[in-house]
Amino acid sequence: MRQWTIDAFASDAFRGNPACVLEPMAAWPEASWMQALAAENNQAETAFLLSTGDPARFGLRWFTPALEVPLCGHATLASAHTLFAELGKSAEAVTFDTLSGPLIVRRADAGYEMDFPARPPRRIAAPPGLAQALGVEPEEVWVASFLVAVLKDEAAVHACAPDLVALEAIASEASQGRGNVGVVALADAGRPYEVVDRFFAPGSGIPEDPATGSLHCILAPLYAGKLGRARLRFHQAYPGRGGDLDCEHRGDRVILRGGAVTVLESRLRIAP
Repeated sequence: MRQWTIDAFASDAFRGNPACVLEPMAAWPEASWMQALAAENNQAETAFLLSTGDPARFGLRWFTPALEVPLCGHATLASAHTLFAELGKSAEAVTFDTLSGPLIVRRADAGYEMDFPARPPRRIAAPPGLAQALGVEPEEVWVASFLVAVLKDEAAVHACAPDLVALEAIASEASQGRGNVGVVALADAGRPYEVVDRFFAPGSGIPEDPATGSLHCILAPLYAGKLGRARLRFHQAYPGRGGDLDCEHRGDRVILRGGAVTVLESRLRIAP
């Protein structure tokens, strides 16, 4: 069984967010086997594909090293790239059936275009202890499936060095979710992007994620409202890597655009 490592939301190798993608299978393996392989791979996500009777439609599930997640942008992008670039699928678009419903990925001029559900956040008061856990005072706090802390400026985003144990507990209680937090600010003048962010996901077993599609399902509607523009460029400022996402808010959907690069092809010597 073949497996690829793909850098997603990247135009060059060793940028963006790596995901492992297995070649499509005829039936789902046991969840425990998928979880064990994801832990072995030790990437933010391992993506598993299920063949269907339609050559342009696949089942898709995502596992972090710790658990199965309901939505993952970069591993969806990596899965589409694997089908198009590595397995030679000729369709202009593929549909993935997932825990978050059907997700469509289309070929685009500079990579791929993904159609994801929008998750507009609501503003809340800053939870007690959040500033101390982040190491920086947020100017606003918003919540959807994740907690989002709006910071003063780009420098504050780069300087953020959170206490992950404390952050997970605070965010889990505030969001009634897994305890993951995005930090975000307007970019400095002259940048090739409008918004800069980072994502800490201790509740998913990931200290910091390099490029996170699901976070931008929250940030795209938030900043479309703040800036009065539906389409915005985001830079996720993971130290030493970074990822770039072109996001467009369209009602109850968000269009995420980005590139992908194959960095590794391997062959598993075990089977489900």
